[in-house]
Amino acid sequence: MTRTFHTLPSDSPTEPTEPHVILVGLPGAGKTSVGRRLARRLGRPFLDFDDEIEARAGKSISSIFTDDGEDRFRELEMALTRELAQTGGMILAPGGGWAAIPGALALLRPPGRMIYLRVRPEVAYKRIAHGRRRRPLLAGPEPLETLRRLLAQRETSYLTADHVVDSEVTVTQGLMDTLVRLVRT
Repeated sequence: MTRTFHTLPSDSPTEPTEPHVILVGLPGAGKTSVGRRLARRLGRPFLDFDDEIEARAGKSISSIFTDDGEDRFRELEMALTRELAQTGGMILAPGGGWAAIPGALALLRPPGRMIYLRVRPEVAYKRIAHGRRRRPLLAGPEPLETLRRLLAQRETSYLTADHVVDSEVTVTQGLMDTLVRLVRT
């Protein structure tokens, strides 16, 4: 397969026989920061869906939402998911709403393994408060209430994960050790 992932270094080895590890959770749960560290620790490539979609579209996620709408963004997430179903071995950080898109989970699981990084909306909000303007669903006047609503809508999908890990503390060695152990078992 020809490499089409714009945000991975060209020397990022993917191992199709290894299942993807998919990190899900609210915005601010740590999917990207934890995912990068986990990928380094396991020697696997890391792919952040938002970064990849921005690179492919040539514009920011906020611009995609503004210019084309949320439905178009979800279509781009699904297109990327279909492509990823033909590969393996990556640590993936999809957007917070990805797990609730009908059919998305079935494309990568099994064999992919999903880990829900659970965090309370109040903690997620504190983590992302300074950068919330680049998160279109949280750019409104009540971002904490929006996070609570999003959790209520999405948690059922998140809880279908193979593992649930509380990620309210900053990325600690203990959290990384737990994640490495879950991926390797």
